[in-house]
Amino acid sequence: MKQTLIVDGMSCMHCKNAVEKAVRSLPGVAAAEVDLAQKSLTVEYDAGKSSLEAIKAAVEEAGYEVA
Repeated sequence: MKQTLIVDGMSCMHCKNAVEKAVRSLPGVAAAEVDLAQKSLTVEYDAGKSSLEAIKAAVEEAGYEVA
């Protein structure tokens, strides 16, 4: 599956890297890419191994808020 989420609180490369690293560490995540200008996270994942709720939780545990 491919989803795009709006993530609040990101403003720099450190933010981008933190969110991408947190999401990529989840099982079944094939790709995670942050667009700082759009304040978005696009993630490709295997719905059988991970869930949208788990992805949102990983973003929040990294210190950011999913809108």
